[in-house]
Amino acid sequence: MTAAVLRRRASTLVLLAPVMLLLGLFFLQPVLSFLARGLTTETGALSGVHVERLFASAAYGQVMWTSIKLSFWVTLASIVIGYPVAYLLATTDKSRRSYWALFVLLPFWSSFLVRTFAWIVILGRNGPVNAMLTGSGLTERSQELLYSWFAVVVGMTNVLAPFAILTMLGVMEGIDRRVVRAAETLGARPVQAFFRVFLPLSMPGVTAAGLMVFITALGFFIAPALLGSVRQTMIAQLVIQQILELTNWPFAAVLCLMLLIAAFAIFWLYDRLVGLSSLAGEVRAGGLGATGLAARAARSGRRLIDATGDGLARLAGWTLGEGRPASRGRGTGIAAVAVIVFLLAPLLFLIPVSVSEQSFVAWPPRGVTFKWYAEIFASPLWMGAAGLSFLVAFLTALLCFAVAVPAAFAFLRLTGWSAGALFALMVSPLIVPRMVVAVSLFYLYARLGLVGTTLGLVIGHTVIALPFFFIAVVAVLKTYDRRLDQAAASLGASPWVTARRVTLPLVGTGLVSAALFAFVVSLDELNIALFASGGLNATLPKLMWDEATLRFSPLLAAVSTLVLVVMSILVIAALRLRTQSTEA
Repeated sequence: MTAAVLRRRASTLVLLAPVMLLLGLFFLQPVLSFLARGLTTETGALSGVHVERLFASAAYGQVMWTSIKLSFWVTLASIVIGYPVAYLLATTDKSRRSYWALFVLLPFWSSFLVRTFAWIVILGRNGPVNAMLTGSGLTERSQELLYSWFAVVVGMTNVLAPFAILTMLGVMEGIDRRVVRAAETLGARPVQAFFRVFLPLSMPGVTAAGLMVFITALGFFIAPALLGSVRQTMIAQLVIQQILELTNWPFAAVLCLMLLIAAFAIFWLYDRLVGLSSLAGEVRAGGLGATGLAARAARSGRRLIDATGDGLARLAGWTLGEGRPASRGRGTGIAAVAVIVFLLAPLLFLIPVSVSEQSFVAWPPRGVTFKWYAEIFASPLWMGAAGLSFLVAFLTALLCFAVAVPAAFAFLRLTGWSAGALFALMVSPLIVPRMVVAVSLFYLYARLGLVGTTLGLVIGHTVIALPFFFIAVVAVLKTYDRRLDQAAASLGASPWVTARRVTLPLVGTGLVSAALFAFVVSLDELNIALFASGGLNATLPKLMWDEATLRFSPLLAAVSTLVLVVMSILVIAALRLRTQSTEA
């Protein structure tokens, strides 16, 4: 082994050291330590007492089953409504794609809390949905839409559909359009070419979107708590109750372990039926251990898709005549517009409510006043929470930059299993249910005295935002021409000088864009803040959550509107920076 190879490996380890230290100390160790707490006594001996309690009551199993059912229906709804939007984004021209992408990314990076609060207004007894139902004569009186299964599914789908859209879009953009056109030149109608060619090729994106949405939904608690009833209680809500109300750490650990096992079981099932390699865009009949049943299921699904396409093609022939082509894209465009209206509706309904003169939320709002905004700016509690949130978000972006940028440079040097292992480690906080991460950090912070500290919030938010930042940075670096670095090195520049004077200035715009996205993720993070902040040291999402659980007033709508404005500015700035870095 030459000295140059040794120096390269040593420099790679140096680049990886900060992120490995961060994830090791504040992700892997806390999660494993907290989960082990549910299986041991205070002296460290193995104990199954809390596991026995879990299985002794059917209520916990019922809550877990409710969580799985809700997650399944939310996943299905997100894929069904998200597919037309992803298809439109992938097939439209570049000049129009940026506008459509803005309408998707704006809800994606908007506050989960803001959108959930808005559905309280929209689905309320005096809300616009009930007003439309009664006004059109479909119902004689207002319906109880809130605090129901329907409300929870709608609220969660509105939040998670952009996840599905962006995941499917990544695969659809890589599909060669010439294959679809070739099918049409051989006599296939557009709908037939779609079902027989495009849809099968896009299935890796569909299955990957389903996996990510399901895992994320499994740890949700905001929408079920605000929009649902006792019948829609999810496992994450029980975890919060066990820790914040009952201070029963061991049983909370067992509940988190059950949640994590359910997530891993979904990954195992996904691998058996689809294959984890599909996450990278590969299509296989089965997973690493593909069974005959999985292969038969794949063939049956393909035959069903083909038959559907052929049937719709015949229907188009009967309706339009064999000599007339079907109108291309009109139905897809209408469906995509309807979905985007659904995604943006919660954000638009909060604005008029925030200037209502009434002291309670009602629709339509009456009068116009800015007293709620004045009350926010005059309140030390709200302004202090906003200041803390912005400070934590800024420090989170800086810390992500400090540890993820070197890791991204190191990742591009690796190949084979080492690159796969590093990527899996970097995105693991995104795969593990966020509630498990938050509770594990709280367990660690309680022993280190970091609960209620700014440092604890920054570290926790960094762990959550790190996967988003890392993926964005890797995407920027992969488009960078490495020959520029080689040219600088051939002229005698050291690796440090090359990075400082050549690489970073050229990719700096993309890095700033990634930092802005990390800022937005931190600004909206509730899970960590729910446990790691307290008292007067509460962040803005934590204070909004406390306010929402007590009462929902126009004051909260005003806060949500201000948060929406700030996040919209940041998202638009990040999109423009990313566009500039791509064009450069």
